[in-house]
Amino acid sequence: MTMNTQPLFIDLGFSQCQKHGQDICGDAFKFKKIPEENRLVAVLSDGLGSGVKANILASMTATMAVKFVSENTELLRSAEIMMSALPICQVRKISYATFTIVDTALDGKTRIIEMGNPQFILLRNGTPVDVPFTEIESKQHQNRTMRVYDLEVGVDDRLVFFSDGISQAGLGTNAYPLGWRVDGCRKYLENTLCEKLEASAHEVADSVIREALHKEPGYSCKDDMTCAVMYFRKPRRMLLFTGPPFDRERDTECSVIVDAFEGDKVICGGTTAEIVSRELKQELTMDLTTATPDLPPVSYMDGIDLITEGIFTLTRTAQLLEKKNNDERFSPAGRLVEVILQNDIIEFLVGTRINEAHQDPNLPIDLELRRNIVQRIAETLRKDYLKEVTIKYV
Repeated sequence: MTMNTQPLFIDLGFSQCQKHGQDICGDAFKFKKIPEENRLVAVLSDGLGSGVKANILASMTATMAVKFVSENTELLRSAEIMMSALPICQVRKISYATFTIVDTALDGKTRIIEMGNPQFILLRNGTPVDVPFTEIESKQHQNRTMRVYDLEVGVDDRLVFFSDGISQAGLGTNAYPLGWRVDGCRKYLENTLCEKLEASAHEVADSVIREALHKEPGYSCKDDMTCAVMYFRKPRRMLLFTGPPFDRERDTECSVIVDAFEGDKVICGGTTAEIVSRELKQELTMDLTTATPDLPPVSYMDGIDLITEGIFTLTRTAQLLEKKNNDERFSPAGRLVEVILQNDIIEFLVGTRINEAHQDPNLPIDLELRRNIVQRIAETLRKDYLKEVTIKYV
């Protein structure tokens, strides 16, 4: 998504951890990109309790909120419909899900609506900024008050919002008798971003979850945790070159494209890396210590940020992106996921020469042709991570 007056990109990232002993998170995070309006709507909802019931409450709330807000339905009416539509908890005899709604456009105009969730944090150049709000009370539902914030965001601003599993982390412990609280999270973010001002939304959300877990005895979640981050910035670009060109005479052309690219550069495939090494006259070395039981190791070359094996690593990368949980941070595929998520515009340069090694019918069925895997990754990045993706076949 690009602004009319300047190139601005919304880097959106979120991270979750379900309550210990539960198979599913009782929080829900949904978003919708509205390209024709240069607009993005995101909702974080926390369902009453935990587990499946909480997940249903949260998912219903988030889904309805995204629909109503994106269609510009009047705010109070939207909230009343959502609260009335939720199923009643048989134990507590109430239906309840808190929510934070962020409705932002690339001209900077942003509206944030909170009901029951901890207050969001606005960071400007890494420093927290206070934002005034108005309160709206529900006429149909007692003790339900919404906070509404209208603000302007700019380049390098971050919005951080989370469920109370974050703010209440460590509750009842000697170190945090009242929990980590919003203030503790705010100070942590300020200190963290001082050290790494260019951290991506994904990195910041992940970091907040890990820090909250450190507050819990035994690093065990006592409540569902979700943290979402919007980072308003100039777009970062990445080029991923995989597969040798169909015509060997284009080896030089593709290597020059890689060499001249401004942004992160990744090569996936041994033959592809050898082509670039030969054409650019750069030494290619392999680090055998980075291999995993199911993935070959990474290699190194001056001027290239990451070099991995091809088909197997791309297939595993697709799986990690689809499940939205990079639990292989230091594996070759996990490292590739990290590089991808740190960037906003992903350009694939895909060679179409057939690699005979991948025509064995005895290979796993999940080992698809390179073209299909790249398309699978591209679709996931567009749909689930709001990345801009282009694919060029050579």
